[in-house]
Parts: sequence; structure tokens; C-alpha cells
Amino acid sequence: MSTLKVDAIRHNSATSDAITTAADGTCTAKLTSIGGGQLSHRNLIINGALRIAQRGASSTVSGYGTVDMFRPFYSGTDEAPTQAQVSVDTGTTPFSLGLKTALKITNGNQTSGAGTADVIEFATKLEAQNLANSGWNYTSTSSFITLSFWVKSSVAQNFYGQLVTTDGTQQNYPFETGSLTADTWTKVTKTIPGNANLTFDNNTDKGIDIKWIMYRGTNTTGSVSLNAWAANNNSVRMPNNTSTWYTTNDATFEITGVQLEVGDTATSFEHRSYGDELARCQRYYQLLAPPVADSIICFGGYIVNEFVGVTHFIQEMRITPTLVVSNFTSAFRVYGDDGNVNPSTLTTDTGMNTNRAFFLRAATGGTDVGDAHLRILSANSGVYATIAVSAEL
Repeated sequence: MSTLKVDAIRHNSATSDAITTAADGTCTAKLTSIGGGQLSHRNLIINGALRIAQRGASSTVSGYGTVDMFRPFYSGTDEAPTQAQVSVDTGTTPFSLGLKTALKITNGNQTSGAGTADVIEFATKLEAQNLANSGWNYTSTSSFITLSFWVKSSVAQNFYGQLVTTDGTQQNYPFETGSLTADTWTKVTKTIPGNANLTFDNNTDKGIDIKWIMYRGTNTTGSVSLNAWAANNNSVRMPNNTSTWYTTNDATFEITGVQLEVGDTATSFEHRSYGDELARCQRYYQLLAPPVADSIICFGGYIVNEFVGVTHFIQEMRITPTLVVSNFTSAFRVYGDDGNVNPSTLTTDTGMNTNRAFFLRAATGGTDVGDAHLRILSANSGVYATIAVSAEL
């Protein structure tokens, strides 16, 4: 074994050293980029480790139901699939890389087979401004972004995915996972060039969908080139899908470690703290009142026949959100100086709402005046009520 002894390393055209060594055996490196992107904040995906699930751990809804920022979509199914936030098995890679949670889609029993209009997929969506300001020269074919993720299927087959832009003339970039071995985690990496037809407006609207498809029927598939940008055609989004996974009862598909970064190299996954990731998710969805007994939603006061209160959001939201109320009936009380009242409706004052606060109005039918607050009671038939606000893309 030989040893190279130097005080510093410098490119022959540079004016300063890239690496300097010290007598104690340590070194200082002037690192400004990895694969073309920055060292920190390089992952453009929010909740790529699938740790945040404000809505709950399991659901059969088609739409946001469990992990934040990842939206399953089902259509034409005989039995609704189940989406769930699950733990990654110990002793596996990606577990050894610090990726402990995953999104899992469990197929239902599709008794009528694979229909031409059937769909099971999920997507994550990025704001246009996050791509416009990412440092990716997206109109240049010599500038790249790299998508990487870990995936596992209970059925051995190839799956497709796609990136679909929103601004300007919509563009589609279909890709494939390659043939997966059943019940085995596989890392998939896709290096994606820019294209002269790409457009990303510098605003808070949706800029791109990144989709993973378990199955799409032939109504929306056909002859299309993989790994290439082309004008989006919703009738031909990707090649025809293998139907094995879809026709296998309780087949599963899991994903974790989703990263999208500027550059032509997939770097190690950028782990962020739980609090940091939660704050990013709350830009799009946040609970004003969690499903916990006696949670106080907001303070305010009585006016004629109603309670009015102001609730300030934990994080500034993407846009003025919409109110999302579940299990309202008999689950709320307005408490004031003269006791409590069960409100009949809960609405917002749309003329005063912003992306930072909401004015809530709860119809009480009473004549009380004075200070009061809105509170969630104990569970109604075993189910707690929740109040949330949504500014999802």
C-alpha cells in the first residue's frame, strides 16, 4: 500500500485549493455542489421519506388519505385499494440508509379483471416556482434533474411512471422501473434532461406531476417513447401496462426515499428533521383541531345567533385554503359565560380569509353575548371530529 502526501489539491485552472490537509490527519474541503446541485436543500420532493401523515395511517379513499404530499388515485376498481403509511422492514436496504417509513398501496380484489379504463396510481406534485428557481436550466438538453426512489412490489414485473408538466404546452416524460424482483427493495434512478418546450411559471400553481402507476388500462396507454419529453397526450400516456399486479388479489406496492435534485447524479437521500418536513407539508395541509377530545379550535365571541372566532395557521399556506370538516354533527361545542351550545353549522368568512388565518363562524341559534371559544368534544360513536385547511396542488 502506498500513501500520497500533499498539503493541498487544486484544479490546474483554479485560483484556490479545493482540499487542504492538516498535520493531524484531517482535511478541509471546499464543496460547493454535488452532481450539479447544492449540498443542502437539494431534494425538491416534500416528505420524500414518507414520515408525515397528518390524515392518518390507513385509508381506502381515492385521494389524499394518509402520507402528506402523495396522492393515490383509483378509478374503475371493483374493490378500493388501501393506502397506508407503513414501516420499512429492518435488515433491509433502504432501512439501513435511515429510511424507516414507506407508502404502501394494497390492491383490492379486482374480480372483473383489468378493464380498459381502470387505474391505480399515485403522484406527488411540485409548485412551479420551486422548479423555476431550482437552478435547473430546464430548457437546455445538457442540463439535468435526477429522480431516485426505492420501490418494492409483491409481484415481479415492470412498472411505469411519468413526469407531466402543467405550464405552457404540457409535456410528458414516461419512464419505467425495470423488472422488479418480488418482495425486494430496488433503487431506481432516472436522469432527466431539459427540453426547449418546458415551461415553469414563477408562481404557486402546480408545475409538475410525478406519477407512479400500478396499472392503467389501454384507454390511456399505447405506443410512446420512454425517457423522452413529448407533448402530453392523455390518451397515450405510456406503453401498455402489464396487468399481473392489478389482477393479483392484495398485491402490494411500496415506495420510499423519493428524491428529485438538480444535476445528473443521484446523491444519497437528503434526510430532514421531522419538524422541518412537517412544516413543509403544512404549507399545503394542516390540522386546526386534531382528533383529540376537548381540543380548543379557536377563541372569539358571540354575536347574534352565532360564534365568531379567528384561527391563525401554524404555517403560511400556499394559497388561501379551503375548510375541511369531518364528523361535525354533535362533535363541537361553543363555550361561553352562560354555558355551552352545540352549533348547527360551521362556515368561514370568505371575504376575510387569507393564507395565514381564517374567520370561523359557528351558527348557535342562541342570544348569548361575550367571550367564547369553539371546542371539540369527546368521540362521537367512537370517531373524533377534525377541522383542517387544505391548499393542496
